[in-house]
Amino acid sequence: MRSFQSPVSLLGYGWRAVGLVWRTHRWLTLILAVLTVISGLLPAAIAYTGKLIVDGVVLAAQTGEAVDRHWALRYVALEAGILVVQSATQQGMQTCQSLLRVLLGQQVNVLILEKALTLELAQFEDSEIYDQMTRARQEASSRPISLVTGSFALAKHLLALLTLGGLLLAFSPWAVGILFLAALPSFIAETRFAGEAFRIFRRRAPETRQQVYLETLIAREDFAREVKLYQLGPLFLDRYREIFQRLYQEGRDLTLRRGSWNFGLGALGTLTFYGAYAWIVLETVAGRITLGDMTLYLTVFRQGQTTLSTLLGSLGGLYEDALYLSNLYEFLELRIPPCLGGADHGPIPGDGIRFEGVSFRYPGSSKPALQNITLHIRPGEKLALVGKNGSGKTTLINLLVRMYPPDSGRITLDGLDLQKWDLEVLHRRIGVIFQNFVRYQFTAGENIGLGDVQHLQERPRWFLAAEKGMARPFIEELPQGFDAQLGKWFRDGEELSGGQWQKIALSRAFMRSQADILVLDEPTAAMDAEAEYEIFERLHALTQDQIAILISHRFSTVRMADQIAVMEEGRIVEQGSHAELLALGGRYAHLFSLQAAGYQ
Repeated sequence: MRSFQSPVSLLGYGWRAVGLVWRTHRWLTLILAVLTVISGLLPAAIAYTGKLIVDGVVLAAQTGEAVDRHWALRYVALEAGILVVQSATQQGMQTCQSLLRVLLGQQVNVLILEKALTLELAQFEDSEIYDQMTRARQEASSRPISLVTGSFALAKHLLALLTLGGLLLAFSPWAVGILFLAALPSFIAETRFAGEAFRIFRRRAPETRQQVYLETLIAREDFAREVKLYQLGPLFLDRYREIFQRLYQEGRDLTLRRGSWNFGLGALGTLTFYGAYAWIVLETVAGRITLGDMTLYLTVFRQGQTTLSTLLGSLGGLYEDALYLSNLYEFLELRIPPCLGGADHGPIPGDGIRFEGVSFRYPGSSKPALQNITLHIRPGEKLALVGKNGSGKTTLINLLVRMYPPDSGRITLDGLDLQKWDLEVLHRRIGVIFQNFVRYQFTAGENIGLGDVQHLQERPRWFLAAEKGMARPFIEELPQGFDAQLGKWFRDGEELSGGQWQKIALSRAFMRSQADILVLDEPTAAMDAEAEYEIFERLHALTQDQIAILISHRFSTVRMADQIAVMEEGRIVEQGSHAELLALGGRYAHLFSLQAAGYQ
């Protein structure tokens, strides 16, 4: 766990929050600052006007002159006017804060999502980074505005305290000292509890993610069938309750202790106020101060005590906000490995793809996923990767699309190391259907168009890609055709079969018409044998000039490839054409004969 934040670093987070709010909306921030200054000066003005009213009333009662009564009424009108201004400033501040809260929440969420788009795949698979993202998203979207409004409130209370303290100083410096000492214990306790609450919050991130995951399992339609079939709902709900109870008990204990201390220290503050009250009353009775002065000092002391308690509470709140805001910047400043590549072509056009002694181990894993892979795939060539689950087939594809860098060896395209290619240029050259492809809850046309976002709304490209991927016939049978909403998450959505979704994904890969590398990871797992055969016949015809890499467990389709690589425990153990591997009589021939026997 990261070390606890120092006051200096927390002050830095405060300034960063102010800068963030300023960039979000400058005029609202400026108006809020001006209203804060005005609001901070008004309490002293109200208290002093109250003294003038009382003294004016006493003087008018003593002299009976109309002039004195007239001035007393003027003071009443002045105080009423000040109260109207105070009400207007409070309402203006609330309005500015409400608008800034909405704008800043959106701004921070966008910053978090923009950062998420820059993460490497390995970072998405790191649980600690997921915890950082969870902490940032849970509290940091609201904490910046809370910190800034708290800072403005602190300035307001500080101004009010200075003016009130100046008035109280005329009575006695000791009264000012008592005012400060009475509020100090509460501030220290509140700051201590704020730090403890933050430490609990940081520890909760993994359990909070477990709760969210359990909610997803119970409430999402794509999990509903299996959860119901295996009667998993009560089990998941019990686990959800258990996590809540653990979190609740920890939070409850802190809340009870915090409440007890606040009550005790609040009672101490009340006793302090009434001690000062008695002192001021005795001074008035003794004739050392006027009735108006008594009213002024009592008002100032009460308001000063409230203002100081609020000010110190604001400091505690700022401390807590800055602690939580550190989560946001901890995530936003997460180091992203620099992308050194910038090339848009290689020195040997037409050389295709080469794996040269490539080895790779997933972060945190003790077992290598790939070991000394050497492979050359020429333009127009069709390569099939076969092997049991976990043999390294999908890992090889992950390295090809540069989701990970190899630990040793290198992968080249057109004679240039993949790490030196511009990542966007490289990705535009590759069309991929992953085994766990995404079923986007968008329209049918958009589902296909997402294969090339630069041409997302070009309907002729949808039609052509859907034709290539054999999705067009069933799409045109939908009530709204290519404009039909797919999936059941939104209104009027059309659910497709597994095979139809795979054809949508295949069409999405064909949408990238400029891609000269096509990667298909189990692209027909949900299709029947006839549809599968037709897909690969068409695939072979449509990719005459493209590299096509196919991962499949079905040897009836694999045999169409120009070369086949058999993988086992991260190594290529056999390589050649279908006929050559059968003649070899090795692993491939054994697997082929086993599968063929199942059809006899």
